[in-house]
Amino acid sequence: MMTNAPTSRRAYRNKRRAEDLAARENTPSRAGRNLPAAIGVGVGLVLVIMVSLFFWKPAFVIVLTAAAALAVTELIEALKEGRVNVPYVPVMGGTLVLGATAYIAGTEGLAGGFALACLLVLVWRASERGEHALRDVAGGVFVLAYVPLLAGIAVLMVAEDDGPARVLTFILVTIASDTGGYMFGVLWGKRPMAPSLSPKKSWEGFTGSVVWSVAVGIAAVVLLLDGSWLVGVMVGVAAACFATIGDLAESTLKRDLGIKDMGSILPGHGGIMDRMDSLLVVVPVTWALLTIFVPV
Repeated sequence: MMTNAPTSRRAYRNKRRAEDLAARENTPSRAGRNLPAAIGVGVGLVLVIMVSLFFWKPAFVIVLTAAAALAVTELIEALKEGRVNVPYVPVMGGTLVLGATAYIAGTEGLAGGFALACLLVLVWRASERGEHALRDVAGGVFVLAYVPLLAGIAVLMVAEDDGPARVLTFILVTIASDTGGYMFGVLWGKRPMAPSLSPKKSWEGFTGSVVWSVAVGIAAVVLLLDGSWLVGVMVGVAAACFATIGDLAESTLKRDLGIKDMGSILPGHGGIMDRMDSLLVVVPVTWALLTIFVPV
């Protein structure tokens, strides 16, 4: 007997969602994390980034490119759950070169490299047989835009004369948003923001994200970039808002695909993509605000 594909996929997703909820209920942390593991891994990641950032700028580009490649691999595998077969070779090729292109050729190089990578995805998929080519091409362009293009904007920041300070500001406000949201959510979280997408995310947690991100944004912009405290406020508010949007957007994607995490390489966090979701969405708005209001 033939199995009805939509019904089968729906049943699979419902099963995964039920497992996700059960796992969350059995987790000792109210925020749904293994807190000690999450803290240890988070500190380790920050140390690696800081060493590469201030030791040698190209080293940061290499570290970021490696992280983007791992995140892209996780995302491609996750999209297969939705029967989207992303052309791996052109997407990974674009991921590996866009960071270096942005560092060497700036904004024009990043935009041109992204356009070329999208064209290669189209040509590559057109040369293959099989149905749903449009869906696969759209998936490839989505992956390129979501990960290596946004990561390339961080490279644009680090390429500036005061690039390490700009990237550090961006990382600090994003971490502050995540930390403030976690603490306020655990201590006072009662009103969920989007229970169907992220049961643990609350309006109280969002308030903590804004408060912490603004405080860190003011300190970072004033002390690291010699900018106005008002710019720090703008950067902090924008980081908290966009970090939350990035987190909810990935939660939407994961629930639609019927998966809990994008990967399992990082204990207490999930996959690389699970840690980069907020960072990727925050980086363009931070870059734009700093470029406009804190010129080099």
